Amino acid sequence: MARTRYAPDRGLTSRMLVTMFLLGLVYVAFVGAFFVLVPKWGVIALVVAAVFLFAQYFLSDKLTIFAMHGRVVTPEEAPELHGVIDRICALSDAPKPRVAVADTDVPNAFATGRNQKKAVVCVTTGLLRRLDPVELEGVLAHEMAHVAHRDVAVMTIASFLGVCAGLLTRFGLEAGLWGGFNRRDNDQNTGLILLAVVAVSAVAYAISFVLTRALSRYRELSADRAAALLTGRPSALASALTKVTGEMARIPSRDLRSAEPFNAFFFAPAFSKGASVATLFSTHPSLEKRLAQLQKISGQLGRGE
Repeated sequence: MARTRYAPDRGLTSRMLVTMFLLGLVYVAFVGAFFVLVPKWGVIALVVAAVFLFAQYFLSDKLTIFAMHGRVVTPEEAPELHGVIDRICALSDAPKPRVAVADTDVPNAFATGRNQKKAVVCVTTGLLRRLDPVELEGVLAHEMAHVAHRDVAVMTIASFLGVCAGLLTRFGLEAGLWGGFNRRDNDQNTGLILLAVVAVSAVAYAISFVLTRALSRYRELSADRAAALLTGRPSALASALTKVTGEMARIPSRDLRSAEPFNAFFFAPAFSKGASVATLFSTHPSLEKRLAQLQKISGQLGRGE
């Protein structure tokens, strides 16, 4: 991992370690309960989970770009976008990521990839149309901060348990609704075992969901701070945040719904009109909190602190 000039964040590092430790405990308990309840399927479940984690970790950049209908662009195809990325790389002393563009009017950007060598920074055509170069620089510095802080890889691993538990909960409920909860085999109440698997999976999903959301909110604040300090222009990032959030209200609900699964990766969350998301379940801190932090940084820079 190459060192960069992005401001280190010990708070983010400690939160990542604590979250991964707690998720590890939940994972051990989850697997142990699974082996006790359904020992015949324990090994198969572990193999499937390992394959899933491998694909999610090593192919996250390709899968995310494909899902967002993005494509990697050359400096000849997008000279201005590459120019902004080159300036950020010069400021941060970070290796240049691949640059991609997604053809959607949803104004947003995201970074993906397990490390700096595999990183991809993607912007949407909607974002390019709405931001000026200084605002765009702030957004891209924010995304590259995610890569520099390793939190793209950490969030991929952290979300793994929640995805597996969520799938088991869903499949278990569907099987139960088709009569599985009332089934008996060889004098064993298979229905009760299935119900127990669903309950354990649901608890594991709920715990991992809350932990990863809390970490996600903090990493967004950390990336805002790192980008503002690197560029020395917190007001530009604040302007981009305000503009993107405001423009989101004008996007058709259909387009927002298709983008919502990627909210954890986005610069700003895309929610359908009328959506009400509790702070506990949000992937991003509130706009007010992010702007307040940037205003504080602006004051510190003005005083030369």
